[in-house]
Amino acid sequence: MALTMNDVNRFEASRPRLEAIAYRLLGSASEAEDAVQETFLRWQAADVDHIEVPAAWLTKVLTNLCLNQLTSARARRETYVGQWLPEPLLAGDPMLGPADTAEQRESVSYAVLTLLERLSPNERAVYVLREAFDYPHREIAEILDITEAASQQIFHRAKKHVAEGKARTEIDEAAAQRIVEEFLAAATSGRTEPLVRLLTQDAVAIGDGGGKVPARAKAFEGALAVAKFMRGLFKPGTAKRALVGGSPEIHATTANGDPAIVAVLDGRVIGVMCLQVTAEGIAASRNQVNPDKLERATQRWAAAVHGEPLLNAF
Repeated sequence: MALTMNDVNRFEASRPRLEAIAYRLLGSASEAEDAVQETFLRWQAADVDHIEVPAAWLTKVLTNLCLNQLTSARARRETYVGQWLPEPLLAGDPMLGPADTAEQRESVSYAVLTLLERLSPNERAVYVLREAFDYPHREIAEILDITEAASQQIFHRAKKHVAEGKARTEIDEAAAQRIVEEFLAAATSGRTEPLVRLLTQDAVAIGDGGGKVPARAKAFEGALAVAKFMRGLFKPGTAKRALVGGSPEIHATTANGDPAIVAVLDGRVIGVMCLQVTAEGIAASRNQVNPDKLERATQRWAAAVHGEPLLNAF
């Protein structure tokens, strides 16, 4: 049956929520958009007049599409070149979804999205629907075709796994700006000591180049190792300028709610470094440089107003 304009509008009203769910489930904005579009095609083919609760129907269809995607994604990531990190979303991106509670903000943080990769598809779905969107276990059970008791057990297990990661500290935009400025000042000082003081003893640095941009396959571990890496990363050099095609501008912003450093060259985002801040200091630096995962960031950057760069790298 052909959809009426009212049917299309009903779907479009749900699109932001569906995209936010899909992004948290998949860790990829482009894959989330594809899943939502496939959900629309299913909506288009359905007898929508007989769907009693469209929002619930759409969520169920989308979630199951994402579960199928997650199963196949696991196989693909086994052959992924180097570390796999989620696609970062810059400040103001509507795909970040609801941010009214600490749980909602944390559920889309870069650190949690990385931790969610350790969960089974069902654990990830239950965690996202419950923690980020406050679905009752009864509805989650209907979406996943499991019992309500099973949903509660899965959620408890998933939350325990996520809680094993280092707790992040809530940061507002002004604090994020200060953290990034202090971090960059230390990283460009030419000395490791200022950076070591900002980092936790067990800090890690991880990069995702996807085999397209050089990125170390193994994470740097420990404050001294991370500090040495950062000092080298921000040290000027003609080889680095040749590699990226120029001297990128370095800006401070937030990505997935975390303080972030954005490298921009000729209007194109070529790197996003998310800093995980805890009460003890910066616990992790996760650097996304895979160009396939920076297309949406580039679009968002072009549509926003920015101040002067903090520095020009390399």
